[in-house]
Amino acid sequence: MSIWDIFDRISTSKPQGAKPEFIIAGLGNPGIDYERTRHNAGFMAIDALAEGLGVEINTYKFKAKTASAKLGEVSCLLMKPETFMNRSGEAISQAMAFYKIPIENVLVIFDDISLEPGKMRIRRKGSSGGHNGLKSIIEECGGEDFPRIKIGVGAKPRPDYDLADWVLGKFSDEDRKKLDEVFRNAAAAAELIVAGKTGEAMNKFN
Repeated sequence: MSIWDIFDRISTSKPQGAKPEFIIAGLGNPGIDYERTRHNAGFMAIDALAEGLGVEINTYKFKAKTASAKLGEVSCLLMKPETFMNRSGEAISQAMAFYKIPIENVLVIFDDISLEPGKMRIRRKGSSGGHNGLKSIIEECGGEDFPRIKIGVGAKPRPDYDLADWVLGKFSDEDRKKLDEVFRNAAAAAELIVAGKTGEAMNKFN
């Protein structure tokens, strides 16, 4: 089955001037030096989502690259904050304020070192768990009550290995192959979450 078969079930129509009801933000760092690094798994996931929906994330506003799309019947704003990871909340909070989107309608996709590559986890809400992107969102956007999809990138190989070096390193070819299925599942989970079916998404993909 092709990686994009899952999108056969998802509407690819673009909203005609519709106000976004949901923000879907993938986290990462901008710039060529950070492309395809572990810390940019969120960027990679949302790029895959956008490709499957037939849109390009190439409009710059709210300190982010954005695109409008529909998942099922829900109008969404796709976002890749350009503020660097530890200031992700600045971009997302601007979009929330402009469109008057509540925090529970912000879905965040990001990397998680506690999960092996090829794994993902969905949560309704929660703390930052030490993730700098989530810390910024919690501080800037008014709380922890937003759904999130964690993309596994694997733990550092040994205790003395520098964590920054690990998350800013690139995926191996083997791990990249595992991400195809993860991104497909993340897209299907996102469709359920924006439709108000987070419990179903958790039961299916966790």
